[in-house]
Amino acid sequence: MRGRIQLLNLRQQTLAIIVLAVIFLFGMVISGILIDADKLSVNLAMKNSAPSLDHLFGTDWLGRDMLSRTLKGLTLSMGVGLLAASLSAGIALLLSLLASWNKQVDYLVTWLIDLFLSVPHIVLLILISFAMGGGMKGVVIGLAFTHWPSLTRLLRAEMLQIISAEYVGVSQRLGKSRWWIARQHLLPHLVPQVFIGFILLFPHAILHEAAITFLGFGLSTEQPAIGVILSESMRYLSTGMWWLAFFPGLSLLIMVALFDMLGKNLKRLLDPFHGQR
Repeated sequence: MRGRIQLLNLRQQTLAIIVLAVIFLFGMVISGILIDADKLSVNLAMKNSAPSLDHLFGTDWLGRDMLSRTLKGLTLSMGVGLLAASLSAGIALLLSLLASWNKQVDYLVTWLIDLFLSVPHIVLLILISFAMGGGMKGVVIGLAFTHWPSLTRLLRAEMLQIISAEYVGVSQRLGKSRWWIARQHLLPHLVPQVFIGFILLFPHAILHEAAITFLGFGLSTEQPAIGVILSESMRYLSTGMWWLAFFPGLSLLIMVALFDMLGKNLKRLLDPFHGQR
């Protein structure tokens, strides 16, 4: 009885954390979408204002409200992360299924994983983004083609374990095709892992988007991205305008931490082995 109460409490705590994280992230997105253009317009009469009740995050050198710019930047980063993580998860699922075809394809997939993991991550991301012309398209493609290897390795290991199961051998002896086995046996087990991997890819994609945008290889400077905001604020830090970098950077870290917390708690909730602890 005591063990059941502890298990119930653990699940309740996990669900509570998931719900709170989703509500907070949803609130960020809605706030960023609902902000009108007036909040982002230039107002030289209010330039370089420190944080106050009227402007919680202060204003920049053009009098633009930093809270509005930060929320817009977080919404933009979340959109980029959504596209990139979706593409990466799709690539990982496709390659893990192809690895089950035969040993030659499995060897090719393993070689690709090792190749991409052997190159410094940020360097490869910058090269792909630059080769694709930068901007939104370059960043999304660069993130998608650099964040799939770790998830593919995990899905491949899960897939190999499933293939060795007895019920899969029975299906093979009954003459079922590879695609039938993949659809009926592999996909139902891999899809939950792909979903968790997709959530966990989010924080990495968002941070790396902000990093390459900060370095000048990412999104356009005309867009209110967090990387652009942080890059522009560097030249004003020496004048004492600390809020230009502090609040956007802190907001980015909070959003990344929430996504990471959401992914880990979803994994704990869906994984029967973790759920029994």
